[in-house]
Amino acid sequence: MKNRRFFQILLIGACGLGLSACGRSDHLGKAPSFSNPLATQEHSAMVSATLPRTIEESIPLDQASLWSGQRGSLLGDRRAVQRGDILTVVIEIDESAEISNETDRSRSGSETLGIPQLGGLPQRLDEQLPEGASSSELVSINSSSNSSGDGSVKRNEKLTLRVAATVLDVLPNGVLSISGSQELRVNFELRELLVSGYVRPEDISRQNEITYDKIASARVSYGGRGQISDVQQPRLGQQVLDAVLPF
Repeated sequence: MKNRRFFQILLIGACGLGLSACGRSDHLGKAPSFSNPLATQEHSAMVSATLPRTIEESIPLDQASLWSGQRGSLLGDRRAVQRGDILTVVIEIDESAEISNETDRSRSGSETLGIPQLGGLPQRLDEQLPEGASSSELVSINSSSNSSGDGSVKRNEKLTLRVAATVLDVLPNGVLSISGSQELRVNFELRELLVSGYVRPEDISRQNEITYDKIASARVSYGGRGQISDVQQPRLGQQVLDAVLPF
């Protein structure tokens, strides 16, 4: 019985070690590896062409004209408008928030119950009660509670980044679905920047740029993985104990 319990504990410990090591196996004793760019949605959007919505008629002279409306001309609009095009997303976040709350609550209550007269029944009941007890003061309850709380939150965030994104799809209403990623590895730490969302073609500037506040359903993630991130995070066992322990 003792050996069986010992093996169970040993198996649980081995599973815990295996789970904690899965996330670090990529950069265990080496620099973190980059993700495969050929397996991304951006690469798929660039290599797989879609059918055009409209077919524009052109003549050979249009290709040599400076005033042609085509995108490849000198004065053509080179902003991202179709699947596979690239545009630059400018992320400039400078936000601060300060919240202060104060609560003070007090409560008191008193309840008294007695039966001085009820057809002679209280007198008969008093004879059965212990010495000093009386039905005229049968129940008396007093309660009081007092609580106070004070809290404050102060947050300041500043982030300035630029990342190239790819148009993944053009929705039926003309809105562009974009997604972009950027990876930067310095020594044994890999920094990842991910951005995705929906933009209107008219919000894209003449420089083929768009700010993050004009992106609907914007998802911006800036993090990393490597030896520094592993040291900054608490161990897996500590995270489990923090979530389970009530104190």
